[in-house]
Amino acid sequence: MRSTFIMMRETDNRRIDDGDSGPGNAYAPFVTMEDLIDKLKLLNYHEEFVLGLKMKPLNRHYFALSTNPMEQFSSFTSLCAWLIRKSGQPFDQPQEYDDPNSTISSILDCARDKGIMITFPPSKLKQGSGENAVFILDKLADDALRTCKLNWKKPIIPPEAEITEGVSDDEAELILEKIEEELAAVYSDEDDAVMPENDIMASKGFWNDQNEQEKQSVLESTVTADEWKLEVERVLPQLKVTIKPDPRDLLYHVSDMHRYKDSMKEALLPSKINLEKLHTDITQSMEKIGMREKYLNNELEPLINEFKVLQKQLAESQDAYNAASKVASNHTQVLNQLTEELELVKQETEERGSSMTDGTPLINIKKALSQLKGEIAVQDVRIGIFEHSLLHARLRDKTKTQEDLMSMNNVQLSSLHNFTATSAPHVGGLRKF
Repeated sequence: MRSTFIMMRETDNRRIDDGDSGPGNAYAPFVTMEDLIDKLKLLNYHEEFVLGLKMKPLNRHYFALSTNPMEQFSSFTSLCAWLIRKSGQPFDQPQEYDDPNSTISSILDCARDKGIMITFPPSKLKQGSGENAVFILDKLADDALRTCKLNWKKPIIPPEAEITEGVSDDEAELILEKIEEELAAVYSDEDDAVMPENDIMASKGFWNDQNEQEKQSVLESTVTADEWKLEVERVLPQLKVTIKPDPRDLLYHVSDMHRYKDSMKEALLPSKINLEKLHTDITQSMEKIGMREKYLNNELEPLINEFKVLQKQLAESQDAYNAASKVASNHTQVLNQLTEELELVKQETEERGSSMTDGTPLINIKKALSQLKGEIAVQDVRIGIFEHSLLHARLRDKTKTQEDLMSMNNVQLSSLHNFTATSAPHVGGLRKF
């Protein structure tokens, strides 16, 4: 838990600006994605998101690499909607046929409302993967964690193993002396508690003279010195005391601190001597380098001045060369235009000369004239045939018209004769009238 909390606090500083990008910037989305998975586990996303919405579980590099854009975009929008709802803000679950642009704009609007700075175009999120998608998910997860107000438990320190150390003879004697003193203090308390009993027994006559004599008599040992030595050698290994260090014992840690301090002092002395020697050597080397630099500057100063003069002359010559190059390029363009015009004139002259010396057109004209004459003769024959046919037709029509006129005259004469014959009596009556 504590490591996760530290990662959460340092997440804001992991995003590298474009201007200060380094060789490890390409792997930053992978690190952020791993932190995002830990935060999602704290938000209980497996039960609420994976099982609740029947979504596919995410691996630790799911949104850092582009594998299936359609599936990743669907998972990205669904996870963003779930995180926004976890932060206490209502958000509809995206559907399959929703407009991607409107979905992305809604997610970015919610992110801006939460104070998240958006410095990239919305089209970067259409793939559903990459640095920008991981950044949005990580910021939304941080906001959801702050809204949920997770309680961080105290770290549980595992119990340390018991350390059994052998105690030297001197320390064993000291420890045994302490134990004897503690036992003596206990026995003295017991004797104080028993004394009144003895006084009561003596007052009642239960304390006899024999016990008094045994108490006042000197005890003498019947064991030889050799047997005592053997017994001491036999019991001595069993007198070693097992010391169980207590982690809460400050003296135990103080002794370790003193021991570490002494070891550091011992290591510091040779290191300090070596560092001082190294500092002296570096200082001398820097002084030598400074002197050499001054000497080289003094020696190379006239050459540097000469180089500056030559460089200035070179710049002037370069400018003059550029101006001459421009003039030459203009003249070259004019020359190319004149050359093209000359080529056109030559081509026209050649065409005209070839047409003047070539007899092919004259031969073609003669052939055409002879062909025209033949065609004219054929047409004259046809015209004569047509005129003869027309004349014959006119003659035939003329005889026919004459016959028609004669028949018409005969009909008129007969009709006139009949009319006069019929109209004679009427005329005589009129005359009488």
